[in-house]
Amino acid sequence: MLELKLLRQQPDFVVERLAVKNFDAKQIVADILDIDAQRRSIQTQLDANLSRQNQAAKSIGFLMKEGKREEAENAKKEVAELKNASAALQQQLDSLQKEQNEKLVLLPNLPCSIVPQGKTAEDNVVVKEGGHKAVLPPNAKPHWELAKDLGIIDFDLGVKLTGAGFPVYIGKGAKIQRALIAYFLDRNTKAGYLEVQPPLVVNEDSAFATGQLPDKGEQMYYIGLDKFYMIPTAEVPVTNIYRDCIVPKKNFPIKMTAYTQCFRREAGSYGKDVRGLNRLHQFDKVEIVQLSLPEESYKALDGMVAHVEGLVQELGLPYRILRLCGGDMSFTSAITYDFEVYSQAQGRWLEVSSVSNFETYQANRMKLRFKDDDGKIRLAHTLNGSSLALPRILASILEDNQLEDGRIRVPDCLRPYTGFDYID
Repeated sequence: MLELKLLRQQPDFVVERLAVKNFDAKQIVADILDIDAQRRSIQTQLDANLSRQNQAAKSIGFLMKEGKREEAENAKKEVAELKNASAALQQQLDSLQKEQNEKLVLLPNLPCSIVPQGKTAEDNVVVKEGGHKAVLPPNAKPHWELAKDLGIIDFDLGVKLTGAGFPVYIGKGAKIQRALIAYFLDRNTKAGYLEVQPPLVVNEDSAFATGQLPDKGEQMYYIGLDKFYMIPTAEVPVTNIYRDCIVPKKNFPIKMTAYTQCFRREAGSYGKDVRGLNRLHQFDKVEIVQLSLPEESYKALDGMVAHVEGLVQELGLPYRILRLCGGDMSFTSAITYDFEVYSQAQGRWLEVSSVSNFETYQANRMKLRFKDDDGKIRLAHTLNGSSLALPRILASILEDNQLEDGRIRVPDCLRPYTGFDYID
């Protein structure tokens, strides 16, 4: 959530920056400032009333001691009138505060200055490419055919048990999933991230704090009886560990990693681009989260991007890194770098990670703060990234490492975790 003081001080700047996200904020900003002016005016009246009420209440005792009963009674009446007036003002204030908050959450985060203008994924900027495209055999197949031939992923069984988008991993398919999770966690903890194992369901406050609500509510699985949401990413519970906290400055940066299953409804996702592992409703993902001092968050972002790049390089996959344009960014992000790996069998790029800096947007929602050297309470910055999402990584490993005899070569970095060199 954007800070109110920013809207007060630089309303035109807010409107201008949100235009980069193709968001017309002019009317909403004007409404917020109008409500804010009303709210501050009423707050001034309320403060004056409460001050007079306090003074009148104190005078009652002195008047009674001096035998000025009639004046004391008048003071009591004044206190009663002021109490009623204050209650009415407080009610107006609460209503305006609610209305202002409802308007504030409609505004996306401001994109930072280097975010390119654009409307769709076609306008994203490729900032780096790496790796080498594999030389595939003439009989190369997409991963869903390979998985069926090798008996390692059963998509039909998943449909029987649950529905489309819930595959069942079998034998070496299950083991390479476990190997990838362990490998990613080990690399993350070696890089200084503290491993945590959070819940897979969160309450409404947690979903709101990281920006899933109200923006992405329709994409989340909701447990109505308990009013819980199944997590779409470990970012949600892990970042919320520090909700409503004032963290000592010396504790930054705070680096955490977590493996979780993730759940997304992915409403409206159909067609050839969602076949196999390309888009699932339940999937495994390892996440990295950083909480940073504002002046250090972009250095932290660069470090996270380099870390994720190292993982993709070690897996031997061809990749590219994109800086997302304003129109393709999430509601909450200030800047996002996407990682894509190339699937030669499918002839297209597959997104496997997003690494983002949210600056103070999430921190403002969750009241994640620190005390600076001058004793001033300030908002921290939050960042996160996939390191990595498993489905498309596994799809790429299967497709890029297939051999003419039908076997799949296991990347060297995973062999200590799998215990086998080939999937056959």
